[in-house]
Amino acid sequence: MNRIEQLKDTRAKLSIEMEVIKKELPPFEEALVSEDVINHGRESDVRHEISSRKLKIDSIDHQIFRLDQKLDRLEKLANRESLMEGYIADMANWMADELELNAKRKSLSTRLEEVRQQSQHHITSARQAETEAATAYAQAVAWGDVEGEKTANTDAQKAAKNLTTATEQHRRQLLIINALEQELSTVDRYIEEAHKAHQKIEDTALRLAHDALEETWNEAAQTLLDVGGKLYAAARLIGRDPMSLMKLDIPEQGENFGSWGWGELADRASQHRTRDLLSM
Repeated sequence: MNRIEQLKDTRAKLSIEMEVIKKELPPFEEALVSEDVINHGRESDVRHEISSRKLKIDSIDHQIFRLDQKLDRLEKLANRESLMEGYIADMANWMADELELNAKRKSLSTRLEEVRQQSQHHITSARQAETEAATAYAQAVAWGDVEGEKTANTDAQKAAKNLTTATEQHRRQLLIINALEQELSTVDRYIEEAHKAHQKIEDTALRLAHDALEETWNEAAQTLLDVGGKLYAAARLIGRDPMSLMKLDIPEQGENFGSWGWGELADRASQHRTRDLLSM
């Protein structure tokens, strides 16, 4: 039975134990309000029974929570290669989506700016033309220029017609601008969602990489300790005092918060015979 199976077995036993204790609670809770218990002044004893079981349930629940954390870590480490392949593929897909959306956003932004400029230019030009025609008409009247007055009047009517057309076109362009702005807002939301999804997967992948590197560190530490144990044993056998090894302090990574010191080397050294040390 490997460690994952052992933890699952322990979790199953704890779950059964917790369910048994939970089933013991209702009779005590009913007894607490019963006349017999109240008349004999046994409420304190019953409350103690209830309290002790609830504390036990809380304790088991916490143990199960810790076991679930360990199981999640171990199962992910056991499947880390396939998981990481999936994470990388998913990140690539979201990155591709984000690039495509950014291209759409650029196209929309460019078109939106073009429509805004065209709309403003057309309405401004039409208003300017109408103002100039009105000014020319007033000047012709002021100077008694009959022909100029006729020409200016014709130009003013034309400018007014053009302004009406430009105003209608401006109204339609404002509708287009509003639609483009809404579409741009939608694309921005999709970009944000894609970025968040990518970041979430990346964070998950980095946590898995971190846990895997912790395991690699611990495995490397064990290899170093094996060599250190032999070195310690050889030094003692040839009459040397391995003082430098006594400074050893390797922090353990992962679930446990400990370290390996020279005492670990001494324990391993005691297990080696001369023949073990001579085998290269």
